[in-house]
Amino acid sequence: MSGADLPLSPEDVAGIVAILDGSAYDRIEIRTARFTLKVAREAGGWTQEWATAADPAPVAAPEKQGESAESEGESVGEGFAVRAPLPGTFYRAPQPGAPPFVEIGDTVAPDSVVGIVETMKLMNPVYAGAHGTLAAILIDNAAPVEADAILMRVAPAA
Repeated sequence: MSGADLPLSPEDVAGIVAILDGSAYDRIEIRTARFTLKVAREAGGWTQEWATAADPAPVAAPEKQGESAESEGESVGEGFAVRAPLPGTFYRAPQPGAPPFVEIGDTVAPDSVVGIVETMKLMNPVYAGAHGTLAAILIDNAAPVEADAILMRVAPAA
């Protein structure tokens, strides 16, 4: 799902977060016939997870930045492409000074968090999306990324 396909704009999500900031609630889940949005307050800030009616899993966007787009879940080049769900700043660790979520050679599962992308002060988890071994990290920590940018590659499990 690309940013244009999201049923709410980043400003809409920021408005939801502003409402939550003024309340005692730490999380909200919004479900409609078209999408589900989960927003939660965590140690480092806010996180969000999207799913559409046709996509029950957390969003992993199609590939961009220098490579042709291929469908999600498909191997690209040397392994599965882990992509940025939204534009923002990519972080390899949950907070400054903490160890990275993963290192090259680590075993990952589809639901393994391998990084976060901060967008409008919301921390969006980046999931591996495949079983395998982390083969490459293509984006530096704290680097700006576009939506759909390839962040890492996961080599298929043997």
